[in-house]
Amino acid sequence: MIYDGPELARNAANHTPLSPVSILKRAARVHPELPAEIHGSVRRNWGEVAERCRRLASGLSQLGVGKGDTVALIAPNIPEALECALAVPMLGAVLNANNVRLDAGTIAYILDHGEAAVLFVDTEFSAMAAEAVRKSGRDVLVVDIEDPEGPGGTRIGAMTYDEVLAKGDPDFPYALPDDEWDALALNYTSGTTGRPKGVVYSHRGAWTNAVNNVVTWEMPHHPVYLWTLPLFHCNGWCFPWTITLLAGCHVFLRAPRAGAIYDAFADHGVTHLCGAPIIMSMIAGADPDERRAFSQDIKMMTAAAPPPATVIASMEAMGISITHVYGLTEVYGPAVVCAEKPGWAELSIEDRARLKARQGVAYELEEDVLVLDPATGLPVPWDGEKQGEIAFRGNIVMKGYLKQPDETAKSFRDGWFWSGDVAVQHPDGYIEIRDRVKDIIISGGENISSIEIEKALYSHPSVSLAAVVAMPDEKWGEVPCAFIELAGGAAEDAAGILAHAAAQLAGFQRPKKIIFCDLPKTTTGKIKKNELREKARAYVKTD
Repeated sequence: MIYDGPELARNAANHTPLSPVSILKRAARVHPELPAEIHGSVRRNWGEVAERCRRLASGLSQLGVGKGDTVALIAPNIPEALECALAVPMLGAVLNANNVRLDAGTIAYILDHGEAAVLFVDTEFSAMAAEAVRKSGRDVLVVDIEDPEGPGGTRIGAMTYDEVLAKGDPDFPYALPDDEWDALALNYTSGTTGRPKGVVYSHRGAWTNAVNNVVTWEMPHHPVYLWTLPLFHCNGWCFPWTITLLAGCHVFLRAPRAGAIYDAFADHGVTHLCGAPIIMSMIAGADPDERRAFSQDIKMMTAAAPPPATVIASMEAMGISITHVYGLTEVYGPAVVCAEKPGWAELSIEDRARLKARQGVAYELEEDVLVLDPATGLPVPWDGEKQGEIAFRGNIVMKGYLKQPDETAKSFRDGWFWSGDVAVQHPDGYIEIRDRVKDIIISGGENISSIEIEKALYSHPSVSLAAVVAMPDEKWGEVPCAFIELAGGAAEDAAGILAHAAAQLAGFQRPKKIIFCDLPKTTTGKIKKNELREKARAYVKTD
């Protein structure tokens, strides 16, 4: 072929690995004076952040960290967590950012399984981290992060984050990875059953989804992004690199609170934020004394659980535009978006919210997402009725599960990554989740979608949060059991809520028991249904 000649070969001038490592260099070179970090009284521009990241990479290098070494992190949404996401990949090392609410035993397993060489830990979590290091049995170098905006805590490390920076070279010469398929990050799944699995991200995948976020969300240059989504959750859905790519400003919150969110809206001109539906409920349900006026348009991206249409409508009535996305740790966070069609703007808020509650279509830079029949591997009809399993294919699918070849092979079948989520595909191609495979309730031979029941419950004005799980039943095998968290001031009225929902449900779908309580949640806003299943089983035993 004429196009295979040596004059057309790859070389350093025309081919470089795709990697987030490229992103900071441009932001610092072009916009060094623009604001980059806001955290309490801390204000830094991109020139300053870039120097701190070079110092961090240099300091870690002096400590012996290099390509393929794992650098673990236990920290909330603070500048140091962002800087780790930018600096650790400069060395070809792998960042393992961990959920701050995990117990010491789980963290110990992660440190051991991921072979952590260094652990950065915010002093708020030092007691748990010290126990985790002890239980892990690893000789881990611990570095303390002392955040002036935090509650403090005991130092347990050999040095502090600032001491690592002080030793680092501000002109440290870092490089791109040799291969864009090299590992960049290690993220552990929730681990609600058995040990969590270690999901490995590549430089290529992280770069792709960072750019994906720009395209999918139509993001402008220099956004002001509020960190209500945990930075440890799928590396903040790759937004550490997205916002840096756009030379935007990162506004940090150690923990999301309604008053602090409204303060950020009013004081810093926040334009974008991400979070689970619980964050939407927090904003929409804020007390009057927590609210502050803001004049700018705000966009919010939400995922984790299908957001109730009523909550979407409430947010949009406030002037906060909602984009619903869907994904998993294994696909770098969001990989499916409920892309808004031009005609939707003419619909009522309620109808638009109902459409936006669907999961949607593949991200622009994801190769394909379909609902497949697990038995045949073929796409289900686009009729909004036939159920199948959501499957992904493309550059924003994980490399695989660390040290788990069997689990990796099980998830990768027939050229697809199988999500475990049950869904339908509507005639317009939009996907709508019906349930997790493990959350389907089989009652008397009928397959019942817990999400369908939850939607009916959410339509009642007294319901703030709802979760439906299977409850053992002698006659039917199992039946739906609903756990409900009430809106502020609402009274417990199981009969009234059930009567309201019954109009939207078949007889076999209706919950046989309603339990009012505060629902257990992860830090990313997911309701812990595994705990609710245990509670439902306990209620059966005590009834």
